[in-house]
Amino acid sequence: MTRKHPDPAEFDRYAGDYDSLLRDPIRDRFASEKIFFVERKLDIILRFLRARNIDTHTMTWLDVGCGRGELLRLGAPHFRRVSGCDPSVRMLEACRDLDVCHQPSMNALPFSDESFDLISVVCVYHHVAEAERATLTAELVRALRPGGILCVIEHNPFNPVTRIIVSRTPVDADARLLVPSLTRRLLSSAGLQPIATRYFLLLPERLFKPFAIVEHALRAVPVAGQYAAFAQRSR
Repeated sequence: MTRKHPDPAEFDRYAGDYDSLLRDPIRDRFASEKIFFVERKLDIILRFLRARNIDTHTMTWLDVGCGRGELLRLGAPHFRRVSGCDPSVRMLEACRDLDVCHQPSMNALPFSDESFDLISVVCVYHHVAEAERATLTAELVRALRPGGILCVIEHNPFNPVTRIIVSRTPVDADARLLVPSLTRRLLSSAGLQPIATRYFLLLPERLFKPFAIVEHALRAVPVAGQYAAFAQRSR
């Protein structure tokens, strides 16, 4: 049987208890507050862009599957303009302070061609049916400006702790994790040029703060809990 996208109404049902549904004893020991995971994602994105001498304050940024907007809200001061979209109307109710819009279809973005310099897709692909991932990727490329950057952040299936947490998280009941090489193939098949893959969430919060340099040094080693795959649209 072909697995389909999760019904947006399913995420609407999750919206009221989303934080509690993500709770896990391992996850809770890793970080005291959810904001740590959001901060690490933003840090990975900003570090990558700055390493390429890109002035983020000139960039327009779209976060696809933005949920309640935590990443956009935290990153907004670093960009010229930020926008988001999500299939769940109820999740978007928490984004009244942000420029967001409803995304009726997982495979159709409610934006015109070549609208954004940066597009991020955070923990979305593992909810998308394998047969439809290429269609979603093509749609992301359509909305990306020439020379723009696409960032796909996903759980790292090579990390056994990550697999345990995902397996017992209700909102990930349909999850089909992507190995990094598959993510890169999706991006290159859509005409993008993969640039780098960065692994993060190796050290828990209490160790990351004093030893951030260690995790940064291991950013190319596929052992951490999540990864960010970056690719560029040709000019």
